[in-house]
Amino acid sequence: MHFLFFIFSFLSFLPSNDKGLCNLNNTAFNAGEKISYTIYYNVIGLYVNAGKTDFTVQSNSFNDNDAFTFTAIGKSNSKYDWIFKVRDKYESVVDAKTLLPYQFTRQINEGSFHKKEIAKFNQKARTVSTEEEVYKTSECTFDVVSAIYAARNFNYSNLAINDKIYLSFFLDKSLYPSYFKYMGREVITTKYGKFKVIKLAPLLIKGSMFEGGEKMTIWVTDDENHIPVRIETPIIVGSIKVDLVGYENIRYPLSSLIELVNKKMINANY
Repeated sequence: MHFLFFIFSFLSFLPSNDKGLCNLNNTAFNAGEKISYTIYYNVIGLYVNAGKTDFTVQSNSFNDNDAFTFTAIGKSNSKYDWIFKVRDKYESVVDAKTLLPYQFTRQINEGSFHKKEIAKFNQKARTVSTEEEVYKTSECTFDVVSAIYAARNFNYSNLAINDKIYLSFFLDKSLYPSYFKYMGREVITTKYGKFKVIKLAPLLIKGSMFEGGEKMTIWVTDDENHIPVRIETPIIVGSIKVDLVGYENIRYPLSSLIELVNKKMINANY
């Protein structure tokens, strides 16, 4: 299980005509947006700053179609590079209207392990092509990065507690069906600030890092941006917390922010 994968695992959903992520228009973000997080690891009751990750959005074209490029870059804390150095990059090129992917690339550099993968999506044929093989997918198939941005465009206003939202994504030669569960609205306080949030509980993929099940919790801003503020999950050994530490060029004012706790952390332009 790779450095960034736990962040993406909460977005492993199955498409549905009732509550799914297909056929959503982009109302949540603009090109130029950048969201930054710190990743903490807890094994003995204390959280250690283990690394950081940045998510960016760029506007471009793909085969003469308007497109977005979503990029996620994860790095281990330089203090711990001598133990295990991580430099991962995930990138998804998607149709600007449907947010469905054309191409997904990931470059994994973790210790002595290095790997690069490219997957090309054909949404009409419902296939994904890699260098090794062509795989069958389903209608409305995402990769792990495009799924994050699609989920930010979902309308949570008419959900009841425990309602499920469905999606599917392709990764590691497999199509993953799952869901995430709406758990209501609340207020949380992070080192950044106090936020009004929407609470979600995803069904995790079982792997070398996770046991699987609904053990992860995600809090996203209760405003039109739907930016993840915090992610918490137990892992096989210890637990992980991912906290928002900065944002630039978001589409709407961050109206969910009730109180800024640490002014040194703010980096907002909208």
